[in-house]
Amino acid sequence: MNRLSGRAQILLGVVMTLLLTGVSLAAVALLHGAPGPGGRGFPEAGGCSIPNLPGTVVNVSATDMGGRMAGGGMMDGAMRLSADRATVAHGEVTFLVTNLGRLSHEMVILPLSGTRAAGTRPIGGDGQVDEAGSLGEASATCAEGEGQGILPRTASWVTVNLPAGRYELVCNFPGHYQVGMYTQLTVT
Repeated sequence: MNRLSGRAQILLGVVMTLLLTGVSLAAVALLHGAPGPGGRGFPEAGGCSIPNLPGTVVNVSATDMGGRMAGGGMMDGAMRLSADRATVAHGEVTFLVTNLGRLSHEMVILPLSGTRAAGTRPIGGDGQVDEAGSLGEASATCAEGEGQGILPRTASWVTVNLPAGRYELVCNFPGHYQVGMYTQLTVT
């Protein structure tokens, strides 16, 4: 019988953990019941009471594996910020951000200039990107706008008037952007 080396066993364990986590998240979303606000299949936000949201509603989910690798660094790709659409019409847009992870998160709306791609902003020594030019933020647990972070299994929302252009939605908690907590939105 062919035995795997210790390194190969660890790699296989990490891959299987990521695969099972993905399957688990999909199962939770499918078994949760009725679609969340906006009818897009995103789960309701725990104990939060979500008001009737104005404009076009973009459902955003923040996910994480909830753990750290040895050395204190987050596992690359273990965190994601995902939107239920990549394009919306210009005008009033509400972002409903549901934290499906085990860590606190936020969502900041930043314009993407020129040909800059999502995920390529310079990261400062504090593990964060520059928020200059931000158009809004959802980081208040069970409330609208800015706060101290969206606690696990809760939500936050923000309504903004977006002109046509490209935008990057980011979680700017230290270290979160660099491991995958960003997504792009195009406004037509």
